[in-house]
Amino acid sequence: MPVIPEPLPISRASHRALIVIATGVVLALLYFGKDVLVPVILAMILALLMAPFVRMLQRIGLGHAYAVLIAVLLLAFIATGLMTVIGSQIVHLASSLPQYEQTIRAKLQLLQQATIGRLQAMRGEAGQLFNALGNKSQAAGQAAPVSNTPAYAAPVELPTLAGGPWDAIKSVLSSLWSPLETAGIVLVVLIFILLEYESLRDRFIRVIGGTDLRATTVAINDAGQRLSRFFVSQFSVNFGVGLAIWIGLAAIGLPNALLWGTLTAVLRFVPYVGVWLAALLAALLAAAVTPGWSLMLLTIGLFAAVEIIVSQLVEPQLYGHATGLSPLAVVVAAIFWSWLWGPMGLVLSTPLTLCLVVAGRHVRSLTLLEILLGDTPALTMPQRFYQRALSGDSHEIIAAGREFLRQKSFARYCDAVLLPAFQLAQMDLRRGEINPEQLRRARSAVVRVIETLGREAPVQPRWRHRISVLDDDNIGHYLRKQRESVSGRWQGPLAVAPGSIVLCIDTGVREDDLLTEVLARVLRELRIDARHVSIKDVEEFQEEAHPEATPNAVSMMQVVIGDVTEEWERADAVTQELRQRFADATIVAVVLPNLLEDPAPPEAGPQINVVVKSFEEAAQYALKKFMP
Repeated sequence: MPVIPEPLPISRASHRALIVIATGVVLALLYFGKDVLVPVILAMILALLMAPFVRMLQRIGLGHAYAVLIAVLLLAFIATGLMTVIGSQIVHLASSLPQYEQTIRAKLQLLQQATIGRLQAMRGEAGQLFNALGNKSQAAGQAAPVSNTPAYAAPVELPTLAGGPWDAIKSVLSSLWSPLETAGIVLVVLIFILLEYESLRDRFIRVIGGTDLRATTVAINDAGQRLSRFFVSQFSVNFGVGLAIWIGLAAIGLPNALLWGTLTAVLRFVPYVGVWLAALLAALLAAAVTPGWSLMLLTIGLFAAVEIIVSQLVEPQLYGHATGLSPLAVVVAAIFWSWLWGPMGLVLSTPLTLCLVVAGRHVRSLTLLEILLGDTPALTMPQRFYQRALSGDSHEIIAAGREFLRQKSFARYCDAVLLPAFQLAQMDLRRGEINPEQLRRARSAVVRVIETLGREAPVQPRWRHRISVLDDDNIGHYLRKQRESVSGRWQGPLAVAPGSIVLCIDTGVREDDLLTEVLARVLRELRIDARHVSIKDVEEFQEEAHPEATPNAVSMMQVVIGDVTEEWERADAVTQELRQRFADATIVAVVLPNLLEDPAPPEAGPQINVVVKSFEEAAQYALKKFMP
């Protein structure tokens, strides 16, 4: 039997070359096939949006074909109504243009005097000055004569309007023939897609999803819901903007206010430039209507005020949860699709990009699209903390932490962000993937973050404090010593109320020193007298004579266990010794979760009164103990 040779592996360079070639082929197909692809894609998006309405008509007893017919007729009726309103207003505007001719002439004359005329006058004066300097040797009476006629006095000649208003209407209709042809194609394709909607969806699921029908169905439903929410929100906002512009322009006295309101609502579907195009056209008409400039300024001010209110207050609340796109992705998509498909690509840029993001969210091979274009953070908060710490960027960590603390507690921040980031660093340290410079920057950044967010200000100047951090590679030990420099060796007075102190104790593992210090700061932020000590410190304190110390001052001890698998035996020995020394105190085992494994926490026993599994649970238990 002949041996079949194994296929040669594709090198990384060849793989990249194939990706580049495939990308170029796809772009070429998109560009040269735009006349076919644009109507089909537009019809598919409309079908995706109208499918729920068709199903609703079917639920009330209509057949599938009748439901599709009614939905398409309703869409055509709305589109025809908009075109009728815009067309009638354009006809009225075209018939009234001749009466604005004198005003336009005067405005253009004034603009020419203020711009080109001034430049020509300045050029004439400069030429006279150079001539005077060049003719110094000539007699005083032989100076070149200066003309008294200003350079900007030449009258402005406006091009005469050939024909009448009907010629303008014919030119407008001829320019609209191509969009109307595209609209007809879209309508026909839309009808067939809606008639075969279920079959096409099944075929699409079979091609894309293969055997994973569940994931593909979820992706299609997600795309439909997001597109529906986006277009409903966009239609509502654009309708409101058009209504506001119509009422505002009618109030300030601009003719054909209905035209500009409708045009604004329609053009606003073109992102970024549509509304300002409508504003420019309305401002030009306002400048032609009255001799002054007040109407034009009021028109521009109205558009600017409405757009600022909508874009800054209304749209962030609606579109932020409706699209799932990052703002930069919307801008880049608008530039890319308009370059590829022209104005229609600009209109379709947002829904097309949204479909790509949804596909990247549910198709593993397209995950890159969701990361680059989606609004979800590329890194989790612990990953961002760790990455910024390696870069030494404590300011960004503190800013993100303060934003987090506006809604949640410091204990929750330590559970959700600080602890996972610390465990990420531990894993890289054990693998030897952190170089000394990164380690130095990370230590300084973590110290700064914990001091700032934990509200424990250093007693030393910042520059001395930053240098001394580098001398102690144990961050927890350094932070504890920093507090001791403020409050003394025992981190506070010894003469206190009975049962008012909580001891935060580690098991002697070096990595847990920082976690124990963080727990002490979490409790101290809640106005609980928490003190970070080791089991050796407890022995020394009891051996030393402290006559000012209050008997039975310690009512609770919280033992921090960072890794229950490796530290439980040591923790058990520590708790046994603590129970012997503090028979009446409450011992809490703080078993912190692990990123890689989540073993079952030990149960409370003779030495341990309760087991908690996070900083937040430890803080809540202490609050219940100390608060009435």
